[in-house]
Amino acid sequence: MRVPIRTRLLGAATLACGLLLAGLPGPAYAQGGHHGRGPDKITVGERTFIADEHGRATQWRGFNIGDKAHRGARAFEDVTENQFRELSSRGFNLARVLFFWDDLEPRPGRYDRDYLARVGRILDWADKYRVKVILDAHQDVYGPYFSDHRGNPEWTTRDEGLPYEPVPGDWFAEYYTPGVQAAFDHLYEDRDLRRAQAAMWTRVAAAFGRHPAVLGYDLMNEPMGRFRDGEDIPTAAARLESTQITDTWNRLADAIRLVDRRNWIFVEPTPIVGLGVPTALGPISDDKVAYAPHFYESAMETGADYDPAGGFIENYEAAITAYPRANELPLIVGEWGPPDQSLPNIALFYRRMTAAMDRFGTGWAGWQWCDGGGYCTFDADGRMKPNNRLLIQPFARVVAGNPESYRYDADTRTYTLTFTTRRGADAPTEITLPKEVYAKPPTVRVSGPGRARTEQRDDTARITTPTPGRYTVTVTV
Repeated sequence: MRVPIRTRLLGAATLACGLLLAGLPGPAYAQGGHHGRGPDKITVGERTFIADEHGRATQWRGFNIGDKAHRGARAFEDVTENQFRELSSRGFNLARVLFFWDDLEPRPGRYDRDYLARVGRILDWADKYRVKVILDAHQDVYGPYFSDHRGNPEWTTRDEGLPYEPVPGDWFAEYYTPGVQAAFDHLYEDRDLRRAQAAMWTRVAAAFGRHPAVLGYDLMNEPMGRFRDGEDIPTAAARLESTQITDTWNRLADAIRLVDRRNWIFVEPTPIVGLGVPTALGPISDDKVAYAPHFYESAMETGADYDPAGGFIENYEAAITAYPRANELPLIVGEWGPPDQSLPNIALFYRRMTAAMDRFGTGWAGWQWCDGGGYCTFDADGRMKPNNRLLIQPFARVVAGNPESYRYDADTRTYTLTFTTRRGADAPTEITLPKEVYAKPPTVRVSGPGRARTEQRDDTARITTPTPGRYTVTVTV
C-alpha cells in the first residue's frame, strides 16, 4: 500500500533532524535543478530526455564500473583512473558506479569515512574526463549474509530461519530461495530497516550531491522480494512492484530530497522485465525520476548464443516502453550485455540491441567495463574484445531542440540525426565522433531552414542552428 506523501515527508523530516544532531549535512544543503535556466526534462512524442543546464536534450552511452571482489581496506581496488580515461577516449559519457551498503555502513550508524573518500576520488576521476556518474546501491542475492554476495549489510538481514542453498552455476536462482525472499520482505516492511536504508541514502546524497560528476542515484540494483504460495513469477513481480517497491522508491526519494534537489533518481523494476513482462511500478512522486530497467535474455545468461528469430529484443522493446511513456520518465538502460561476446551471433545482437535502445531509450550502460573473461569489455591483456568495438558509435550527447530520430549504420559508418530547434537556443548540438569509427574527420552535412554553423574539434561536431526549425544532420566518412 502506498504511504501518503504527508506521512512520508514527516518521517523524512524526522530523519533530517537526526542527521543534523549527528553532525551530518541536513536540509540546508538542498538546491534546485537548473536555477531557472531551463527545463529539467524534455518530452518529444512518446520519449522523455534529461535536459542539461542549457535546456538541451541529453543522451548517454557508457558502462558499469565496480569492484565486487574487494572489501574493507581494499574496496574499489580494481577501479582505476585509467578506466575513466579510456571510457572517455572512446566517446562514452556515462558510468554507472557500483557501491555497496555493506561496505559503507558495516555496523548500524557507523559509516566508513574512508569508503566515502574513495567514492569521492572516483567521482573526481570521472569529472576530469567529462564522464557523468550514476551511483548504484548494488546488491546481488540481498547481501553478504547469503554466500558472501554483496549489497545490503548482514545486520539488516532477517531470514526468519528459512532455508537458503547456493545454486552453483546459476546464482540468480538464489533469489527464489525462502531465506533471501524473507530478507527483502523485512527490508521493505520493518520500520528500523526502512529508516536505516533512508539514512544511508541521505548520507550518500549529502556527501556527493554537489559533485559535478554526479548525474543521479540508482536506489537499489535489481530489487526482488517474497513470493506468495500459488503465485507465478509475473504475478509475484507485479505485486511486489506495485506495492512494496513503489513505496520504497518513494520513501528513498523523499530522503534524498532532504539534502539534494539537483540530481536525478533512477528507479528499477524487478529483473522479471527481462522476460518481456511490463512493469507494474506505480508513480514516483518526484520531478526528476528516470527509469533504469535492465536488458538481459535468460538463455544468453546461461551461455546460449543470440537467437535472431527468437523475438527477445522485440518483445522487450514492446514491454518496456509503457511505464516511462505514461509517467514521462527518461529511460536509460542500467545494465545489458552477454556473458560470452565471442559467439557467432553476438555482432548481430549488438547491432540490433543498440538500434532498439536508440528507438525507445535515451541512453544505456553496458555490463561491464573491466579486463578479463565473461562480461568484461576487455580481455585479460587489456585489449577490447572484437565485437565490443561495435558499441563505439557516434551519438548526439546534447541536442539543442527536440530529437525526433537518430540512427547509426555501422556498415557505412553513417549517423543521422533529425531534430527541431526551439527559438532562443543559444548552445550547440554536440555529436560525439569517436576516433575508432572515424580515423579522419568525417563529413558533417546539415540541412534545414537556416544556415547552420559547424565546428569539429576534440572528436566532437558542434552545430549551432540560430534559425528555429527542423534540421537533419548526416555524418559520413
